[in-house]
Amino acid sequence: MTTYKTNGTCSRAINFEVENGILTKCEFIGGCPGNTAGVAKLAVGRKTGDVIALLKGIQCRNGTSCPDQLARALEQA
Repeated sequence: MTTYKTNGTCSRAINFEVENGILTKCEFIGGCPGNTAGVAKLAVGRKTGDVIALLKGIQCRNGTSCPDQLARALEQA
């Protein structure tokens, strides 16, 4: 499991796993539970490149969002 410390969002971190280029597990720590659980559920099972393309650049506040932070985490992984 990889942990990514988020910046500029209500969530504090994202725990995730990638196997063979597929996001297999995703859990946001903190943030709006319904939104972060929904984003995680929709992202799991997808290719990381697809998740990045879908979520990168989504804005909420501070020039980022929880979905954008997931995209950034996957880019670093």
